[in-house]
Amino acid sequence: MKLDEIRIEELEVFANHGVFPEENVLGQKFLVSAVLYTDTRKAGQTDDLTASIHYGEVCAFIDRYLREHTFKLLERAAECLAEELLLNTNHLRKVRLEIKKPWAPVGLPLKTVSVSVEREWHDAVIALGSNMGDRQGYLDGAVEKLDVVQGCRVRKVSGFLETPPYGVTDQADFLNGCLELETLLYPHELLDELHRIEKEAGRERILRWGPRTLDLDIIFYDDLILQDSDLCIPHVEMHKREFVLKPLSEIAPYRRHPVTGKTVQEMLEAVNSGL
Repeated sequence: MKLDEIRIEELEVFANHGVFPEENVLGQKFLVSAVLYTDTRKAGQTDDLTASIHYGEVCAFIDRYLREHTFKLLERAAECLAEELLLNTNHLRKVRLEIKKPWAPVGLPLKTVSVSVEREWHDAVIALGSNMGDRQGYLDGAVEKLDVVQGCRVRKVSGFLETPPYGVTDQADFLNGCLELETLLYPHELLDELHRIEKEAGRERILRWGPRTLDLDIIFYDDLILQDSDLCIPHVEMHKREFVLKPLSEIAPYRRHPVTGKTVQEMLEAVNSGL
């Protein structure tokens, strides 16, 4: 569904950002424009401000944040401000932000330079598995750790399912599950966080499909199709794996595979019927 827009044009902020030391001391004027993407339908029907985004509060937040922090680069200022807006503004799904720096000190006639970024919440599905030690504890711990990662919010968690091992069968049964989360992280950044959590749980990558304390895989990320040497989205074999599809069907039965167009429920039925 297409989101609605609330626009803030060239809010003036006096702040201390720049590569040169004198810019950090003396300060200068910056112009900030923002497009706030949200759903204004309920607010439009009810005339209730709490159902929308209070642009006055957003302006005050932008002004306060840029005055209270100092960055050398506009890129850094824009990145941090966009993230803080998304983390702290109710109903905000995406933001397009531009920070202009009038009369930047480049030694040439110049009206302004600017940096523009667009950031948003993404929807990801993570599969969890463990077949060593306290399996339940490892999975519960992974859910808790993901929920406190900066820029991640766990929204749904499936029940955990005991399943026989896949690939290498001479090992203990697994406990498997899936979760949905909202994230500001890009796919490889999210993968790095998953690897960090696995490592903290004592995961050792010795044998492919071998026993492990904790296994975390990105199954979906929005409707992204990605094929890198170290990351494939959707997960390359998820449509064959009942231990992924069954718990996923609990929380997202009608989610569609971006390549095949099949729903999770349809993929699960195909696996169960041997197709």
